[in-house]
Amino acid sequence: MNRNHLIVAALGAGLSLTAAACSSGSSSSAPAASAAASTPAASAAASSPMASGSSSAASTTDFGPACSSVPATGAGSFTGMSTAPVATAASANPVLSTLVTAVKKAGLVDTLNSAQGITVFAPENSAFAKIPASTLGSVLANKTELTKILTYHVASGRITPAQLASGKAIKTLEGGTVTPAMSSGTYTVNGADVVCGNVQTANATVYIINTVLMPK
Repeated sequence: MNRNHLIVAALGAGLSLTAAACSSGSSSSAPAASAAASTPAASAAASSPMASGSSSAASTTDFGPACSSVPATGAGSFTGMSTAPVATAASANPVLSTLVTAVKKAGLVDTLNSAQGITVFAPENSAFAKIPASTLGSVLANKTELTKILTYHVASGRITPAQLASGKAIKTLEGGTVTPAMSSGTYTVNGADVVCGNVQTANATVYIINTVLMPK
């Protein structure tokens, strides 16, 4: 079975990836996207205490400085994104265009759109801009490495702001963990600021971040 089949099989078990787009004029914004890297990783994520179904989303209220720039209507609005699967929702907003390009190069669009009940930590374009152009180009050309990085941005279950604030490590589909926190009113994931959080798409909860998360 090839890697893509493993990814589809893992997500078919109830994992889903979400990426919602949030437009921002702020210098700190963030995208995120990922998919299941392997069956073992997906199984571990599914059994994580942080993994829960959509019923775990205690609130659907978005927050963060970048959220103020989201269009009031259309596919890129909060209402528009809430009715579309994550990859489609992300493609409606130019702030997440680099992330969308990465998801396409990894062949994860259909996989992410068909997944259910996941959380995506989505780096925005400015987050990718922090990476040297030559390094970013190399990663985008390496499907294996790209998939590893993208799946590190996805977790099973719709994780709530309260769960992020708890500081409890979150298992990702890549197999590693990310550490959330909340300090002085700002939510972070591995130190990356959440600039627009708790954005709902049809199959995921999205937290847009201002730095690309790198697995160990």
